[in-house]
Amino acid sequence: MAASNIVWHDSSVTKEERRKRNNYQSYVLWFTGLSGSGKSTLANALARYLFEANIQTYVLDGDNIRHGLNRDLGFTDEDRKENIRRIGEVSKLFVDSGQIVLTAFISPFREDRQQVREILSEDEFFEVYVKCSLDECEVRDPKGLYKKARNNEIKHFTGIDSPYEEPENPAIIVDTEKQTVEESVKQIVDFLQAKGLIQNIF
Repeated sequence: MAASNIVWHDSSVTKEERRKRNNYQSYVLWFTGLSGSGKSTLANALARYLFEANIQTYVLDGDNIRHGLNRDLGFTDEDRKENIRRIGEVSKLFVDSGQIVLTAFISPFREDRQQVREILSEDEFFEVYVKCSLDECEVRDPKGLYKKARNNEIKHFTGIDSPYEEPENPAIIVDTEKQTVEESVKQIVDFLQAKGLIQNIF
């Protein structure tokens, strides 16, 4: 049951003040795609690139979050929805703190990603579709999860016995089956610069 008799307490330092001090905007780059598509690898490579340019970011990774905040959730459709809802709220806090947050979650359902978009302002959510075919993801299978799913050792696995709904109109499509990590990072950086979200760097 939702808590009652609670009132939002405004911060003494505003989001706009933090952005002005940082000299860049705060927003979410929401990396979505199949397991093995390269979401975490790409998000972390981008975080390192921006860090070297004195731009503060934080990566929220699906596995890492399930070690703590969302350790009570499984992989049913309902738990997946709650997983994304919580991450959306955490991401909003990061944006309010003036940081750029990079989220790396399969986040298989369009409706859930849309709900995150709606709790943020229009210029604070950018969906990054990390595109990679199921066949290629199964070949990579960095955690051995596809093999387990095919052997019925894992249930509700996205792409096997649970659906993945591709973004219909993402801000960026990064094809990791055709591009290197370096090329993909450059594509995203070019997008951010074109949007005025970061200044020209390097």
